[in-house]
Amino acid sequence: MSAPLKAGDQFPEGVKFEWAPITDPDPTACGMPQDYNASEEFKGKKVVLVSVPGAFTPGCQGHHIPPYLKQYSKLASKGVDLVVIIAFNDSWVMSAWGKVNGVTKDSKILFMSDTKTKFSEQIGWMAGMGERNGRWAMIIEKDGKISYAETEKSPREVTVSGADAVLSKL
Repeated sequence: MSAPLKAGDQFPEGVKFEWAPITDPDPTACGMPQDYNASEEFKGKKVVLVSVPGAFTPGCQGHHIPPYLKQYSKLASKGVDLVVIIAFNDSWVMSAWGKVNGVTKDSKILFMSDTKTKFSEQIGWMAGMGERNGRWAMIIEKDGKISYAETEKSPREVTVSGADAVLSKL
């Protein structure tokens, strides 16, 4: 396990997520999972990376993710190119979760599975509930430097990882 990332660090090489790109808005239609090389895809983009303990869970669905969806235009106006939501759920569940939340194939909000390189585990930001990711957020600048990286003290909280906290740091 590496040390947690912090502001000023470079986003690491070799980070991959798995995702099932949305090609059909029907939550029961399943795309084929594929690798998403975050280390390469994030280059030249300002990215907000948000981790949650689980798709469709009360805290994540009820409090954490909806403000990101509602405030995407504010994030974009501050230069954000992508918002990527990760959890340990598989890529089909993450895709369905995105669809249920109104994400389309043209969206700049992506729902992905953190099972490929187990990024949250590598940086030591797990929820303390088995393999579930912790609740955290980071801002990755176009040059790959991390300008903000904070994890919640408790997976039940949404403070430093919430959309308002991230917006205040852009």
